[in-house]
Amino acid sequence: MNDNILWTIGNTPLIKLKRIIKNNRFQLFAKLEMFNPSGSIKDRPAFNMLKKALERGEIGLDSTVIESSSGNLGIGLAQVCTFLGLRFICVVDSRTTKRNIEILKVYGAKVDIVTQPESGTSDYLHARINRVKSLLASIPNSFWCNQYANLDNANAHHQTMHEIVTALDGQPVDYLFCATSSCGTLRGCSEYVRNNHLHTQIIAVDAKGSIIFGDKQGTRLIPGHGAARVPELFQPKLEDAYIHVSDLDCVIGCRRLLRREAILAGGSSGAVIMAIEKKAAEIPANATCVAILCDRGERYLDTIYSDSWVKEHFGNVSHGWENFTT
Repeated sequence: MNDNILWTIGNTPLIKLKRIIKNNRFQLFAKLEMFNPSGSIKDRPAFNMLKKALERGEIGLDSTVIESSSGNLGIGLAQVCTFLGLRFICVVDSRTTKRNIEILKVYGAKVDIVTQPESGTSDYLHARINRVKSLLASIPNSFWCNQYANLDNANAHHQTMHEIVTALDGQPVDYLFCATSSCGTLRGCSEYVRNNHLHTQIIAVDAKGSIIFGDKQGTRLIPGHGAARVPELFQPKLEDAYIHVSDLDCVIGCRRLLRREAILAGGSSGAVIMAIEKKAAEIPANATCVAILCDRGERYLDTIYSDSWVKEHFGNVSHGWENFTT
């Protein structure tokens, strides 16, 4: 029996995917992080960052927690703060989905919406961080988790990788595919692999238009995947290779997961699936691959799973696009 809701974070299922990659020569497993209590992998760092801050005396029951988030980490923090009785302000921007804002508010979070990007740019992330800094200066006893630089974010994912290795019961993990944003998952899993002398190749999956791996900054439609600045948690050579995927790739990958495996997953999961497909020809026969699927698809019903949204944003290629998702 679990002591409370926070004790259900982690130990998510690892299942085999037999249908998603056609004519597959290798074994593919999915780590289903949507089984965390608030619905995403971000529950892990949300709990760990606040737990460690409490242990170090950086926050107390009269503190106000502040964070910048496009959705999932904010929701994870809102859940933890509700349980601990902490005040929480989540700084989002006007691209954050209505559904995520509603979930944050239901948990009791105060939502601060940034409506204008950084001056002279189309970037909202810098503007959100500037708003966080302004709030920190004006609110006594406030605490910024700073998911982009906080090692407790990355350290939470040592456990994620440990669970994967343990679930395979001695079967080596040849390839791990994970999406990048704050780079907490990438760094934590990579550190576990290096520290335990595993031979796993880490494949980072990044969004086109994200600058983490040197792509030119561009407009991105899928929240929580990619970044407009290189997070402090990022270090060179955390990954063995990286693959850029487009927003349309995310849509196709998500819908394939749904139709072929009955898994309703979020945007970055579609990106991971399409990255595996792009690399499939290079993966040796009988290799063992693991895909980390980060969140639930219900939060994307108005976007990725909406035919009208897809046609609005991909109209020039949407004719017949459904054929690619079956």
